[in-house]
Amino acid sequence: MADLSDSSINEAYQDVRSDKTETNWLLLDYESDRSDKLVLTKTGSGGLSELKEVLDDTKASYAYVRVSYSNDKESTREKFILVVWIGPSCKVMRKAKISVHSADVKGVLRVFSIEVAAREKDDLNEEPIVVRLRKAGGASYDGV
Repeated sequence: MADLSDSSINEAYQDVRSDKTETNWLLLDYESDRSDKLVLTKTGSGGLSELKEVLDDTKASYAYVRVSYSNDKESTREKFILVVWIGPSCKVMRKAKISVHSADVKGVLRVFSIEVAAREKDDLNEEPIVVRLRKAGGASYDGV
């Protein structure tokens, strides 16, 4: 099991979900290579593009992101995504634990529309994620 007992994780989760703050993402990393304890590494307000800059190719990480997009000229939607990042140079034993630990993370970062499994930073390009969010969101008026 992954240890998500750090109280700052839940505080950051609430911060990302809040309409009253600019924070729109959080990043969780393992405390060390041999540890199963997850700690809050960073938060930010620059969306997916900023998150991509801080991901480490040698780590497995989890991110929670608020994504804003327009459905049409009249409306804007905000949806949440869970990112499971496995960097291209992540160690094999860490990769092996990800599927089990992902379930633990989902118990804490509970509310999200889609899960994005990212192996390369390009997997976090905003456009294809917005397409997936529109499809998951039901009504679409622009033929997607």
